[in-house]
Parts: sequence; C-alpha cells; structure tokens
Amino acid sequence: MARQPPPPWVHAAFLLCLLSLGGAIEIPMDLTQPPTITKQSVKDHIVDPRDNILIECEAKGNPAPSFHWTRNSRFFNIAKDPRVSMRRRSGTLVIDFRSGGRPEEYEGEYQCFARNKFGTALSNRIRLQVSKSPLWPKENLDPVVVQEGAPLTLQCNPPPGLPSPVIFWMSSSMEPITQDKRVSQGHNGDLYFSNVMLQDMQTDYSCNARFHFTHTIQQKNPFTLKVLTNHPYNDSSLRNHPDMYSARGVAERTPSFMYPQGTASSQMVLRGMDLLLECIASGVPTPDIAWYKKGGDLPSDKAKFENFNKALRITNVSEEDSGEYFCLASNKMGSIRHTISVRVKAAPYWLDEPKNLILAPGEDGRLVCRANGNPKPTVQWMVNGEPLQSAPPNPNREVAGDTIIFRDTQISSRAVYQCNTSNEHGYLLANAFVSVLDVPPRMLSPRNQLIRVILYNRTRLDCPFFGSPIPTLRWFKNGQGSNLDGGNYHVYENGSLEIKMIRKEDQGIYTCVATNILGKAENQVRLEVKDPTRIYRMPEDQVAKRGTTVQLECRVKHDPSLKLTVSWLKDDEPLYIGNRMKKEDDSLTIFGVAERDQGSYTCVASTELDQDLAKAYLTVLADQATPTNRLAALPKGRPDRPRDLELTDLAERSVRLTWIPGDDNNSPITDYVVQFEEDQFQPGVWHDHSKYPGSVNSAVLRLSPYVNYQFRVIAVNEVGSSHPSLPSERYRTSGAPPESNPGDVKGEGTRKNNMEITWTPMNATSAFGPNLRYIVKWRRRETREAWNNVTVWGSRYVVGQTPVYVPYEIRVQAENDFGKGPEPESVIGYSGEDYPRAAPTEVKVRVMNSTAISLQWNRVYPDTVQGQLREYRAYYWRESSLLKNLWVSQKRQQASFPGDRLRGVVSRLFPYSNYKLEMVVVNGRGDGPRSETKEFTTPEGVPSAPRRFRVRQPNLETINLEWDHPEHPNGIMTGYTLKYVAFNGTKVGKQIVENFSPNQTKFTVQRTDPVSRYRFTLSARTQVGSGEAVTEESPAPPNEATPTAAYTNNQADIATQGWFIGLMCAIALLVLILLIVCFIKRSRGGKYPVREKKDVPLGPEDPKEEDGSFDYSDEDNKPLQGSQTSLDGTIKQQESDDSLVDYGEGGEGQFNEDGSFIGQYTVKKDKEETEGNESSEATSPVNAIYSLA
Repeated sequence: MARQPPPPWVHAAFLLCLLSLGGAIEIPMDLTQPPTITKQSVKDHIVDPRDNILIECEAKGNPAPSFHWTRNSRFFNIAKDPRVSMRRRSGTLVIDFRSGGRPEEYEGEYQCFARNKFGTALSNRIRLQVSKSPLWPKENLDPVVVQEGAPLTLQCNPPPGLPSPVIFWMSSSMEPITQDKRVSQGHNGDLYFSNVMLQDMQTDYSCNARFHFTHTIQQKNPFTLKVLTNHPYNDSSLRNHPDMYSARGVAERTPSFMYPQGTASSQMVLRGMDLLLECIASGVPTPDIAWYKKGGDLPSDKAKFENFNKALRITNVSEEDSGEYFCLASNKMGSIRHTISVRVKAAPYWLDEPKNLILAPGEDGRLVCRANGNPKPTVQWMVNGEPLQSAPPNPNREVAGDTIIFRDTQISSRAVYQCNTSNEHGYLLANAFVSVLDVPPRMLSPRNQLIRVILYNRTRLDCPFFGSPIPTLRWFKNGQGSNLDGGNYHVYENGSLEIKMIRKEDQGIYTCVATNILGKAENQVRLEVKDPTRIYRMPEDQVAKRGTTVQLECRVKHDPSLKLTVSWLKDDEPLYIGNRMKKEDDSLTIFGVAERDQGSYTCVASTELDQDLAKAYLTVLADQATPTNRLAALPKGRPDRPRDLELTDLAERSVRLTWIPGDDNNSPITDYVVQFEEDQFQPGVWHDHSKYPGSVNSAVLRLSPYVNYQFRVIAVNEVGSSHPSLPSERYRTSGAPPESNPGDVKGEGTRKNNMEITWTPMNATSAFGPNLRYIVKWRRRETREAWNNVTVWGSRYVVGQTPVYVPYEIRVQAENDFGKGPEPESVIGYSGEDYPRAAPTEVKVRVMNSTAISLQWNRVYPDTVQGQLREYRAYYWRESSLLKNLWVSQKRQQASFPGDRLRGVVSRLFPYSNYKLEMVVVNGRGDGPRSETKEFTTPEGVPSAPRRFRVRQPNLETINLEWDHPEHPNGIMTGYTLKYVAFNGTKVGKQIVENFSPNQTKFTVQRTDPVSRYRFTLSARTQVGSGEAVTEESPAPPNEATPTAAYTNNQADIATQGWFIGLMCAIALLVLILLIVCFIKRSRGGKYPVREKKDVPLGPEDPKEEDGSFDYSDEDNKPLQGSQTSLDGTIKQQESDDSLVDYGEGGEGQFNEDGSFIGQYTVKKDKEETEGNESSEATSPVNAIYSLA
C-alpha cells in the first residue's frame, strides 16, 4: 500500500505559469500600435524540393500592417513572378511548382518587412536552401587485403547532402554490422577496425547514407575483406580464449591513434552547442579509451561517453568548458595519449534584449540592447528598417552605445527600432517599438470571475490591465483598506496576485484597482476554498489463492460541493471492469482470482480541482500455496500496523493514547513510534513525537498549547517497520502566551544603507496560540537611543536608511493572541558594508626564491574599511617569460591574507618570469581600490618533468627512448640527465648515467642482458640544477602473465624445467644404446677396420687412417659436441647404419647363445650400400641423435 505523489505535469504546469508572470504589458489590439512580428521562418530554412516553398512571416498591429520582401538585399517584386504569392492578411510567401519550375532558382536570403503608419518591423534574414541528396559516384572496389591483427579504416566519403546525411554501415544483404570497442563507426562515417580478425571476412561492408527530406537511403558498393592469417581455421572457440590473439598467432602491439592523427589537435565549438571529441586507436589487444581534462574534472552533469568510450560529448557548452582534454588509449603493451585543445567561441546572445516601450506624452524612457559573444559583437541600431544614422534627426532621442534614451516624448516619436548585434559566428535581430499613448486604466479580463482552489495549495488571481502612463495596481480583500502584498501574498508585474498557501480564511472577494493620472479601473475575483480530496482508507497489499475473492478498499473524503469520480488502474493502465469484477464507491471486488489478475492496482479519486492516488499489489498463488498474506510465507516479517487508536484522559497539556498491536509476524515487536500531525503550519506532514517499548500499548503524551493534534503509531521489529496505523481523531489543546522566542536572530546588511534582521520562525508546537507574530526591536548600540519596533508576521525585516557598517542591538519577541513571550536577549547586528575606500600603501616585494616572494605593506585606517576587514588580497599575473618566444598565460591570480596582517608570502610562481602585483583590502562587500602596481622578476629555477616520456622495445637487442621538452623550462635548459638500471626480480644492476644536450629528445639503449628489464629515470637541467624526474620501465616480455618473476624463473631455473629433464634422459638413453652397439662390434668385428667394408686399403698417406678413423667432409654431419665416439674413433652415419642393418637383419649373420657374432661379414656394392643407408635411416640410433640435434 502506498500513497502516490501528484503527477509531474502538475509541478511543470505551475512552474510554466510562474515564468509567464513577469512578462511585459501588451497594448490591446483595439488601440493604435506599430507592427510586431509574431511568426517567422527559421534563419536557416531548408526545404524539400518536392513540395511548394513556404516562407513564413506574420505580424500584428493597428492598423493592420502591409508586407513586402527583399531577396539578397534587393526588393523582391512578387507581382512579376506567377509562381509566387502572398497569403491574405499575412506576409507568408508561397512558391508553387505544380506548373513547373526549379526550386533551386529561388535559393537566397529573404527578409520580411511589416509596415503601418506608425513604423516598420523586420523579420530575421532567412537563408533559403533546397535540400539535396546527390547520388553516390560509381566505383569498383577491389578486395581489401589486410594481415590479421593489423588496423584498418574503411572510408565512407558520402556525397555532400543538405542537410548532411545520417551514415550507417550494413552488409550488402542489409544486415547491420555489429559494432564494439574493436570495430566501430567514427563521427565522420568511416568504419574503423582497431585490429582485423579472421571472422571479419564473413561479411562484406557497405556504407549507407539516409537523407532526411527525401527519405531515401543510398548504398555504396560493398567492401570485401581478405584477411591474411597464420592460423587459417576460424575456430569460434578462440573468440572467448583468455589470450585470443596469442592463440591465433597475432603479435601484440602498443596502441596508436587512427583518428585523430598525431599527439595533439585543436577544436573550436560555439557556446550552447554540443562538443564532440573523438579518439579511435588501434592496437593488439584492442585498447581501452579513457578521457580526462587537464587541470580539472570533466563536467559530470553535461559529459557523456559514446561509441564504446571513443567519443566524449559535452552538451550545452559554455566558456568554462574550454581547455585541454586528452584521451588515453591503453592495453597491456602500453599506452599513448592525444591532447585536444578546445576553444569556446560564442555567437551573440542576449544579456538585455530590447522590449517594447509604452510611454505617455512627456514621459522619459530608454531602449537597451545588450549582448555578449566571442568575439565581442558589434551593435547597430535601425529605425523602421533604416540605419539610425540616415534617419531624420530627433531632438528627443539620444544614442549612447547600446542604449537609446528618449526624453519628453511626443506622439510623433512613435516608431519601431531594430537592434542588430553580430560577430563572425552569427547575429541577433530584435524589434522594439516606441508607442506614445494617452489611455486611462482599463481592465482586460471578464468581470466577477469565480476561482475555486483546494485548501493548502498555491494559487494566483489574474487581473490583466492596461493604461498609459502604466497604471499602478493594488489588491484588496473584502473591501478592506490595506493593500495585499508581502507575507502570504505576492503581486507580479502583470497584475497577478499569488497566494502562496491557501487557508480557509483566504476565501472571499478580491478587488484589483489600477490607477494612473487619467483615472482608475477595478475588477473583482471571488475565491472559494475547497477541502482536498483524500483517500483515508487505502487498498492494502494482498496475497490470494487462485479462484478466491479479493476486495480492495478505497474510501475517500472530499469536498461535498465537488463531484467525485473514483477509477482504478492496473499496472498503471486503465482497468477494464469485466464480469468477474465489481466496482463500488469505496471498493473493488475481484471474483475468482486468476493468474492474470496479479499486479498493482491504483485507486484514483479525482474531482475537477484535484486528485489523490493509492496503490496496492495483488499476488496470486498456485493452488498448493496456503498463506493468506505475502509475509506469512516467510519465517519472519515486518509487523502488521497497529489499529483502533483511542484518545482518553484529555487534559490541557496531555492525553492518553491507546492502541491494539498488530500481528508481529514471527518477530517480536521491539518499539512503538508515535507520530503527530497538525493542520495549521505544516498540514499533512508527520513528525515523531515519542518512542515506547514494544511491551506497552498505551502512553500519556505531553502536548503543546494551541495545536490541533492527530496521532498515528508505527510498530518496529528486527525485520523493519510496519505501515503507519490509521490516524486517530483530532484533539486541539487550549492556547497560551508563547514560552520562548525565535532562535538564530541575526542582523546583516544586504546593501550599504540597510540591515536585514532574520530569525528562525517558531513551529506549531511552540506557537501556543493563534495569529503568531514577532515584535522586532532595534537601536544603535553606542547611542543608547530609544528602541524602534515593528510587528512582523514573516521571518525577516529590513531596516532602511542606516549608516554604513554600524552596530545595532536587536531583539525579536514572539506574540500571539494570548499574549507576549518572555523578554528576549539582545543580539548585536551590523548594517550593510560599503566598498573599502583606501588601498594598502608602502607595498614592498622581496624575492625569496624562484617560486616565492614575501610581501609587506602598511595597514589601512579602520574608518576606510567601511565594513568588517576580511583580508588583504594580492592580485598578481605573469607578464612574460625571460625565455624568448615562450607564450605565457596572463590570467590574474590571487593570494589571500585573512585578518589584519602586515605581511605574507605568495608562492607557486613560475621561475624566470616577469610579474606584476597589486594589493587591495577586502570586506564583506568586496574589493577596495587597488594599490600601485609592483613589478618583480623571479630567478631561474629547475625545469618541470620532461613530457610524454615513451619507452619502446622494437626487438630484444635495443630499447628506444623518446621524450618531449618540459612544459615549463623555468630557465635556460642546459641538457637532460638519464639514469637507468637493469633489474631482474629483486636483483638490481649497476646504475648508468647519460647526459644529453638540451635539443636531444631521443636515445637508443643497446641491451647487454636480454633477460632483465630496465628502469629509466629522466630529468631536465638548468644552471640551477636538475628538475622533477619522470620514471618509466621497459615493457615486460610478451608471453608472460607475471612480467618480472615469470621471465626470470624461466631463465634462472631452466634445470628444473620438465622439457629439459626429458631431453637429457633421451640423450643418455641413446648414448647407452651406442655403447652397447660398439661393444658388440668390439667383441666380433672390432679386429676389422671400417674401410674393409668398402674394400679400400688403409694407406699410410693419411695419418688419421692408421687407426681406421677419418673425417667427414660434409659440414652438416659433424659429430655432436660432447657425444661419445665409437670404438674405432668415428661417428659415421652411413657405415653405422650398414653395420646394424647387415648384422641385425641379414640372413647370414647369427648370434651365439653367449651373444658373440658368428657368420661371414658380407661386402656390398656401393649402390646397395647406399640403398641400405636410405632404408635404414629412420631407425638408426645415430640418425635419431642427428634428428634431435
């Protein structure tokens, strides 16, 4: 169960109503008046070439104005063109093409002139353009070939349309291209791939342009991608692989910008427009984009991210949005950033738009035309469409820049004035007429209107009037003589009377009286106050079984003179009352509840003046469910509301409240909270009164005098609070004089000649009686003069015509119809401050170091402060740098020295610069006059850190370093110092120091250790010393999750790796096999030299052959280093193979039981020998070793 707040349109409508109350008074149309433009086309008027052209211009005036047009600043003769006509009683142009013609022939700049005998009004200059949707040029697009992982841009280049078309990408089969942070469309319409993947070949890509006026879509010939890859199979399982790129063999890359190019760019935007900044980066993995503003935060209320964070949009740009923004593109390989300098310019915008001037003969007046912009706009005055300089002279008129002053105006002074203010970004044109009339007051609304309003609401009574001179308007109630303005009433410029909170006593007849020197007029409005519509028994949340009957109560209290309508909503839509439902005045009954009946039900009680809403939720359970409410199914729940509240033992200052507890829902009630509401000061608002233990259900409540109480009770357990009980009956206590006075009494000046006395008003429980008011007393503190006093019903009073900043004694005493409160204590307040009259003198500047100065000055005389001395303030600005061609910001800065001080320190200055400084005295009103300007120069300092220090590692042998010069050199640069050190885990090598010239911004480090990483520290130097350092580290090896420790362990602990142990075991096994074979050869055939197989004698000419050994001439078959040799001193592939084949596979060779060889060694021919080698190479142990090597 919940009471619904009023719909938002109620507040919006009232706000719109208030905004219209301060509007200018208009001349009734039955009186003569110059023309006024009431409707016109927009400045940039784009039309559909298929329709007739309409250029709007409407105006009012008396007599009715006539119209004519100019085209491109020349008179446009409508009568000579049969296609062009002008609507009757209007200046709207209609250009008809039904009988032929080209709309493009009528493009140009149009301006409408509305004229009668009292003047001429002008429209804006309307630029007419015909919408264009040119065709896409024919082109044949070759397939785009790209390596997987590389960046790619597919350019759209749409034909230039008017207005610009909307761009989107689809396939040739009209399937939308899925976009994400890797693949997305830029603001220029191009499609960007941060890195291309194999799956991008699965579709083609076609750029589409949608043209607004013609409602057509043009499609460019599609692009076809051909992706070159090291992994030709598009395994979909790799898309979710934690390291997708490595799994597909794509090399990882640091980010680089695809758009915009370079490291910096600039952008200009007009005030009030949207600023769109865009950064699109390539890289592997796909980079993330983050946005920052230099020197501040992004405007959270206006900034939003678009296109997967690649675009930053700032809406409704203002001057404070200018500055440097930068986007940071980063992935695990590194990061880069791009700086965008944003300049905010402004087309002219109004500060003070000229308004129509209605004067009586002999009166003075002025027209003000004040606008701002960037650059500063120029102001041009015209009268009746002609430059003011060429108009006939008028002795009663004086032009002073953006103001025209009229003195002693006469009937002949009537005219329409135009103010045109413009700069390079646009213009503003405003019409304002001067009308000279002699008219007695007159009422413009029907007489004796009836206004009905709901109690406690805000309302307004309208009384439109006119007269010249402009009448003064006053309101009276029930014929009483006092004017209604102030307190609960407020009168607006157009005559409307606002009543801030309607009470019963506000009912009656209100009379408005308009008076000028020619007479007076009056009108009456009858106000009736009605009781509000309230649902006092609201529908409750219910849980029902399917097929049962549910009743939702909705009992309403309303004003009997208003017609009440009760309706129901289901899920915020009108409820259809079918056969299973019965709607009565105070309930809704649902028979045979079904699952579709589940939802929220809202009771809407409305009259023609107001409405009230209450909502409850119905839950429908399946047949097996047994609970009767939503909470019973839970082990514990919030308690049910207390009920049957009763008031007994009624006394002047107390009453006993008793209630019946509700079900605790399996969680004991711990507390009861008693709340009260009163109907005088804050009706409908409930306040906590007292709290009692959960074991009681009756309490004596202490009450305040003259309060119309109503009580309710809330039960609390460990789960939460119950819904409030239904309210008790009301009980009003008798009145008494106030026992206290208002608190927080203050006296402060809002102007230099006044003092505003304020206090915190007393609430209903401290008023103690009807008609609460306050007696305000004040007097000068030092003079001990008689007290001034006044009675006030609000919470402030302004004392006028006071001297500047003098102390006053102030007292505020509460009073009601039963008497006055206790005598209040005096509070000291001060009248308003004026600007200080003197500046600090003898200002001395001493330079302390390159970034700080000390100041010393003489204090000003106290009587020149003219207020409370808040601080001495130094304004200083950087005039120039001692470095040539270095631009500096001359923005003024300030340093504050609170209190009555004679010295201070200004720090955070820029070294090596010329500064200027001025001192002022500051009080509560503002700054005093400025002292004599002092100039000083700061000495040379140390530079700021080098900018954009970048470390790149193109390969394992070199590391490239790049940097930019410091943003603030702070002196003459003498060079850079680079310190770097290798580190591997916790081990750190020896530090190396390099010094560079001031112009060097690159350096390459030759790595001596391919395992370790490097830490680089770079600083700039001046003659004073080294400045702030910036530190970066070389990138981690690409295939390791933990960049430092994992890489170190792979190198340092290689002996513990499984693959190494396996390799060593395999080599040992093969060596063992060789030893066994050699042993066999030694046992049987070792007595024969190897050459005997080839039948070649061992000559003495080769000394190596004396023992039967020889060298291989083939470099590829050299023995393995560290391997075992055979017993005859050789490792010869072919001969070893032959031996094993012949002995192991030949039919003639046999072994004895003891393993010795018997049989004849068979000599083969060279050809057979070669064939044997080829057939046995795969299984030869020696060949196995070679294959491993």
